[in-house]
Amino acid sequence: MPESRYHTLADGRRIAFRLCAGSAPTLVFLPGYMSDMAGSKASAVFEWATARGQGCLLLDYSGCGESEGDFADGTLTRWCEEVVALAEARVDGQLVLIGSSMGGWLMLLAARELGTRVAALVGLAAAPDFTDWSFDAGQKAQLAAGGILRLDNPYGAEPTPVHPGFWADGQSRRLLDRPIEFEGPVRLLHGQADGDVPPEISLRLAAALRSQDVQVTLVKSGDHRLSRPQDIDLLLRAVAALT
Repeated sequence: MPESRYHTLADGRRIAFRLCAGSAPTLVFLPGYMSDMAGSKASAVFEWATARGQGCLLLDYSGCGESEGDFADGTLTRWCEEVVALAEARVDGQLVLIGSSMGGWLMLLAARELGTRVAALVGLAAAPDFTDWSFDAGQKAQLAAGGILRLDNPYGAEPTPVHPGFWADGQSRRLLDRPIEFEGPVRLLHGQADGDVPPEISLRLAAALRSQDVQVTLVKSGDHRLSRPQDIDLLLRAVAALT
């Protein structure tokens, strides 16, 4: 993997990224909540693209990974600005957005901003609108009152924080209750043993998308991360078929 570089936004935010120059469409991997570009799926996509001479962009959202900032300030709106700014400043031509979990929500928002530059979408356990369906009434009331949720984290020792600013912004960026105006091909991969994002969310997303070229692949025994070798192979085959 090459060393990280930094892109500075107009307001001074410095966003860490890795870029492999190559043929279009350029693959853009969007990590999940509290994830970063060092994850196994992002690394596999980058190495695969590099080996075949295809463009690939990885990034860490502000407050995550190697990027500067406070995670508590992070919102979908803020992170979408960063994705769009990097794509516009650092990449020419068509893009394929690949979104993991929350990154699957972010790819939909970024595709709306980037318009016809986005050739296709690939979602991995995509989690649009999770600020709505993943919290109960008591948790929503706590967030609405300005409290911070600290959720059990099956992937680490520390609890996962959810800040009220992120939650409120997410509630204002919900997508599944109306048509999503993307017309290109979409591939949605989802583990049937996903304990964080129900597979039904990918089915709801498929129904909401205007595109007529949408395929949902359910992976028996696949968990939320979809990071086993066979899961990553499935991802790479899905991407290859779109490029």
